[in-house]
Order: sequence, then structure tokens, then C-alpha cells
Amino acid sequence: MKYNHKIFSIFSILLIPILLLACSPKPAASSGKTIVTVSILPQKYFVERIGGDLVDVNVMVGPGEEPHTFEPQPSQMEALSNSQIYFTIGVEFEDAWLSRFKDANADLEMVDTSAGIEKIAMTAEDHHDEDAETDHEHGELDPHIWLSPANGKIIAQTIASALSANDPLNSNTYQENLNAFLMDIDSLDQEIQTSLASISNRQFITFHPAWGYFARDYDLEQITIEVGGNEPSAAELANLVSYANENNIHFVLAEPEFSTKAAETIASEINGQVILVSPLAEDWLNNMRSVAQSLAEALK
Repeated sequence: MKYNHKIFSIFSILLIPILLLACSPKPAASSGKTIVTVSILPQKYFVERIGGDLVDVNVMVGPGEEPHTFEPQPSQMEALSNSQIYFTIGVEFEDAWLSRFKDANADLEMVDTSAGIEKIAMTAEDHHDEDAETDHEHGELDPHIWLSPANGKIIAQTIASALSANDPLNSNTYQENLNAFLMDIDSLDQEIQTSLASISNRQFITFHPAWGYFARDYDLEQITIEVGGNEPSAAELANLVSYANENNIHFVLAEPEFSTKAAETIASEINGQVILVSPLAEDWLNNMRSVAQSLAEALK
């Protein structure tokens, strides 16, 4: 019995480290960083502002791509398989791919960064039809939640909470970075309010209805060229041109990710210009500032 007891004791000593290793969390990476995947570039900016050197961020929709028709490459799926957190935001391609992402990485934690944000209907004042008297309802919620400083603060807090829960030893760092970021967003909001405060004509034409939250926050009105997600007919374009001329609108917002043909057609008919702005630019803070400055200058 003593001999067997000694064998059992030795076996137990050898087994304990193995069991501890098996029960330990999967290491973040060889660098010790938390590996995160996000859908779009603005989310990368948010995660890096809060996570700093503690995170590595993979992005699905890269520069020049658009999330409506995006499909990930094999290399992106491989990077996803090493990720610990996926931050969703509600863009279109997620509907088809999130379940596949989870299949590719069973341990992947999905965090919805749209949580806590009241989404608005993707509506825009309908001036394509001369007889239209009410808003044109596109029948879906606007996914462009990040194009609003107020929403940006909620997104940032969701990201900070998820990073802290995943890496509690560095929660103080995440909180400090979050606080600094929130101060920057408050300053941005004040800048935008000041730059747009004295504008009398608060209507702008945009090809794609991406700026609904921005317009809501700053008492603006976006008028979209798209009709229910489709390019307008010749008659609809003519009606929109007439409305723009009658209301002294002389510029059109367009996005580099989409065709600018319709925007250029309208701009030429209203003796105006096309202003390129991207809702998917990586440097979210400066992009929001730049868009506000462009609008303030064009609306004078």
C-alpha cells in the first residue's frame, strides 16, 4: 500500500500542471495582446483608442471596400480563427457571415457595439416625386450608427467593457483610455455644434443615405439620390434637380466607395460641386471633424 501510495502521489504531482494548463484560458497571442476582429475601419480606430498597445485588430472591410457586398478573403478567415473578440456593428454583410465566423472559431466572443443605441429608420425627405408630401420610408433601420458623436460614446463604452472583461488585469488602462477618448468626442461634438450653429439652409443632398444620425444630431436634413437603394430614374433626377435649384442647394455629398455618376449629374445641373466624404474612413475623429467642416463651408 505504501508503494502504491507513492506512485499515486508522484502521478498526482505530474498531473496537476497538466490539468491547470488545460483549464487555463487560451493565450491571447505570442505577443500577449488581445486579438480582435471588427467589421469596418472606424471600429478599428475605436478599439485602438481604448486598447492601445494591448490589442491587435483585424478588419474585415478594408479601404475602398463597402460592407453591402463584402465577402471575406481566406487570409481574413485565418486571422479570425485566432481572434478572441469580434465586435459587430450591424452592417449588411454581417447578416450572412456572423454565423460562419462563429463556426470558424467556436471560442470567439461576439460583442454587439450597437447595443444601447436607438436606431432610426432609414428615411430621407422624398423630393424625387413633385407630389410627395411626406418622408419616404425605405423600410429598414439605418445601420450607420457610428456617424454620430453621441452614438460614438456608447460604442466606445461597449468596447471598453468587453476588453476589460476579457483582460481584467488591464481594466484600469482601458478605462483611462476610454475617459480620454470620451473627452475628445465631447470636444468634437462642441466643435461641430459651433461650426453649424449659424447655418440657415440646413438641407444637403447625398447619394447614399449614410448621414441620418449626423443630420438628426445637428438639426440637418439629408436628401438622398438613391431611391429605395436604387439609382433614380431620369424623371426622379429631374425632380431632385428642380428642388435643389428652388432651395439654393449647390453641392452633393458622394462616397468614394460608390459610383459618383448620379451625384456628378445633379451637381452639374445645379451649378454645384460634388464633395467626397467617406463614412468608412479609419480616422473616425478627424473624419467626423472634416465632414462637419465641409458641410459648414458648403451650407454658408
